[in-house]
Amino acid sequence: MPSNLDLELAVAAHKVLADLCDLKKGETLLITIDSAGHWSLAEETAKAGEAMGAKVMVAWHSTAPGYGRAGDPYLPDCLAAAIPECDVWVEYDNQWLLYGSAWEEALSTPKRVRNLFMGGLSPEQIIRTVGKVDLHLQEEFQAFLVELTGNASRMRITTPAGTDISFDNVAGRPVTNEGWARSPGAHFLLGQIGWAPLEESISGTIVFDGSFSGGGDADLGVLQHPIKFEVKDGKWHDIAGGPEATFLRGWFDRLNDAGMRNVAHVCYGFNPGARLSGLCTEDERVWGSTEWGFGYQGPFFAGAGGPAVTHVDGICLNSSIWMDEQQIMDCGRLLEPTLAELARGMGKQS
Repeated sequence: MPSNLDLELAVAAHKVLADLCDLKKGETLLITIDSAGHWSLAEETAKAGEAMGAKVMVAWHSTAPGYGRAGDPYLPDCLAAAIPECDVWVEYDNQWLLYGSAWEEALSTPKRVRNLFMGGLSPEQIIRTVGKVDLHLQEEFQAFLVELTGNASRMRITTPAGTDISFDNVAGRPVTNEGWARSPGAHFLLGQIGWAPLEESISGTIVFDGSFSGGGDADLGVLQHPIKFEVKDGKWHDIAGGPEATFLRGWFDRLNDAGMRNVAHVCYGFNPGARLSGLCTEDERVWGSTEWGFGYQGPFFAGAGGPAVTHVDGICLNSSIWMDEQQIMDCGRLLEPTLAELARGMGKQS
């Protein structure tokens, strides 16, 4: 029995494997999805993989109560055994396997697995953020912004909600260009560019006014009140705001992990189809946003943050960005000429 957007979902699933993962005939494809995820995504991706000649496995499993290592005790051993033994791993889990023990085994020093993280997306979201995106223009836009960022030494980010934070970049550290899983390693939904600044240089105020995600009870979704993090020397030292901020202070205390105070990364959001929905995977790609992560720092950032029990992300909307005192974006509107022209081509700027 056909359901809503079946054909559009089939197109998106094929683009995930053919264009983003570069799946080849004979490769082993693993699709993971927990019981809280959207089964139709796994099913359509499996069909596309089978049609492309891959050896397909779908791992549908229990939903853990948190992200990463926080979920490890609740997951079946056979799932952890399967992850390092595939060529392409597409993750649709609502409660991420990302940054968990099995993920670390396969991807800390990746040799085989090409992992594309799409955690928690619904059919409608993947159609908007992949299926309807002009991948050629998107890749050109992201590549240019990655180059600009990699060449910047000192940066500042502000928002109308009160964010005002500055930091130094480290020459030679990677600036991740997310979306395309063409080589072994961890890759993420397109429309995000991320990096780890020099940790001890990060100081100022970060105000999350979009959404906040920490897994389990700390999946706060779209925020009713802004949450202010005061940061000095790469660590947060105070959280202020409304009820959500009060909850988070207690939640961090209960984790009892000093690593959760560390700033792990900063990212830009530039997916033309992303909307603020309460799902981190989509929200951190809302056009013109910036996103900050705390806690576990992925090894692909080549930073000095180190491990932590889990990882959290918050979204700052309508960001303004300066690179070496040159402003490239104002409240989400691109000022840099090449980026502005590409944005117009994607229908994001007039």
